[in-house]
Amino acid sequence: MANPFSKGWKYMMSSFDKKIEDNADPKVQIHQAAEAAREQHRQIQEQAASVIGNRNQLEMTLSRLRKESEKLTANARTAVQQADAARAAGDEAKAREFENSAEIFASQLVSVETEIEQTTEMHAQAVTAAEEAQHQAKQSQARYEQIKSQIRELESQADQAKMQEATSRTLEGMQGVANDPNVPTLEGVREKIESRYANALGAQELAQNSHAGRMAEIEASGADARADARLAEIRAQMAKEAGDKELGKGTAGELEAGAETGAEAKPGADAGSEAGATETAADSKAAPGADAGVTDVDDADVTVEDPGAGDGKHRA
Repeated sequence: MANPFSKGWKYMMSSFDKKIEDNADPKVQIHQAAEAAREQHRQIQEQAASVIGNRNQLEMTLSRLRKESEKLTANARTAVQQADAARAAGDEAKAREFENSAEIFASQLVSVETEIEQTTEMHAQAVTAAEEAQHQAKQSQARYEQIKSQIRELESQADQAKMQEATSRTLEGMQGVANDPNVPTLEGVREKIESRYANALGAQELAQNSHAGRMAEIEASGADARADARLAEIRAQMAKEAGDKELGKGTAGELEAGAETGAEAKPGADAGSEAGATETAADSKAAPGADAGVTDVDDADVTVEDPGAGDGKHRA
């Protein structure tokens, strides 16, 4: 018989997992998937680096063993040459010593050569493994770049889905909002304004077509005609005043000129008297001309156009 406690526990855990999955934030899940992909890529890169490092280490060991083999070979050759030279010289004991040294170098050389063979075989295997590791690392890099592109796309889609959900909730809320009956609407206000404006235009049109409106226009035209006549009188008066000022300036200038001439003619009094008489006569002759000029200004005709008259007549 199944244990009910174990069965209930498994059911609760499964239900809990389902609730978490249903209520989980997509961006959090995307972040979790991205972390897992990043960790997997890192492990593959580390393993590939370890394999490549083993190959490099075997290459360095093989190079060192080869140098040692060359050194032992040279030492063994030297020992043999020295043993032969000692035996040729008749020194058998020394020749034996050199031969023993040569045997030792030879035994060491054999050991080194054996190690070189083993290392060479291991290096060949390491080279193959390193090539495979490099291939796996390249594939992992390509997969990781593809995963990153998918992650960016999914994040963009998640943002769009979130914005769409917010927009949908806003629209649903707007549909539930009703107009407040206590607040006037813009359409109602516009209708009231247009009605008042139309009524005002109608009243203005009736006032213009009525007898009182026409009388007001006639009175306004008469007031304009009187204003024009008054303006013409002011202009004539200003012209008269300007002529009087010019006449006064001319008489004063002639008197000053006569005074200067009299001062210059002091040595001859008779000549001065005659000059004074001549100046006085000239002044008496000039006075009537000035008066005539003033009279011309007063009698000048001023013609002013009457804007109120419809038949185009002029008033003098």
